[in-house]
Amino acid sequence: MKTQSLKNRLKAGLAASAIILSTIIGSTVKVEAQAPVKNIVLVHGAFADGSGFKGLYDILTKKGYNVSVVQNPLTSLKDDVDAANRTIDKQDGPVILVGHSWGGTVITEAGNNPKVVALVYVAAFAPDNGETTLKLVQSLPAAPENGILPPDDKGFVYFSKEKFHAGFAADLSKEEADFMYASQGPIAAQGFVAPITQAAWKTKPSYAVVATEDKAINPDIERNMYKRAGSKVTEIKSSHVVFISHPDAVAKVIIEAATKAGETK
Repeated sequence: MKTQSLKNRLKAGLAASAIILSTIIGSTVKVEAQAPVKNIVLVHGAFADGSGFKGLYDILTKKGYNVSVVQNPLTSLKDDVDAANRTIDKQDGPVILVGHSWGGTVITEAGNNPKVVALVYVAAFAPDNGETTLKLVQSLPAAPENGILPPDDKGFVYFSKEKFHAGFAADLSKEEADFMYASQGPIAAQGFVAPITQAAWKTKPSYAVVATEDKAINPDIERNMYKRAGSKVTEIKSSHVVFISHPDAVAKVIIEAATKAGETK
């Protein structure tokens, strides 16, 4: 009888231990699943470089995010996608991939990287499979302030000096706009006619910012692309460089994407 009683107590103890262990493991998994994604990769557009992300970088890093900025060569879609993937591959976990303007085309392709868990389009192009950036540019009339010039004799496209402030960065000071013009990155025209092979927004969640006063990309083009992609859209009264003039509002969208992606990991 004593032996049987001891066995029963032992079984009961083991069962209780199993329940406790299961609860601890379950709680741990739950906590990990709700942790936000911490790696943010920012991809700039044409006529710019990664330095424009400084304000956004400061906000996100102070909140504990690991932020990396891609410097696009702007020599072809493939070259820019390769540059983005090199940065993505160096991250130690899942990534929120953010693109501005032409950078949206880049993240649409680079977003197929398995580390990317969500896309954020910031006044950016979001082409479909087989679609080019030029096709989207031409889908609605351009604003009179738009200063995108024809390709030069080397095949590169610049934004005009006369229209840069009003057409690209109207809500920045003239001094800031003048510096951006002087440091602009011209883009190889061939990039605008390169089609997307696999649009990442078809398989991954996307978020988007419409710059309602954008003169470089017609805001209705932005709305049309984001509606098609099923993106969660935020509209901000801003020029094309919304990430510079309204970094807090753009950071809020990125943080939402990171938080939601963490909940579904």
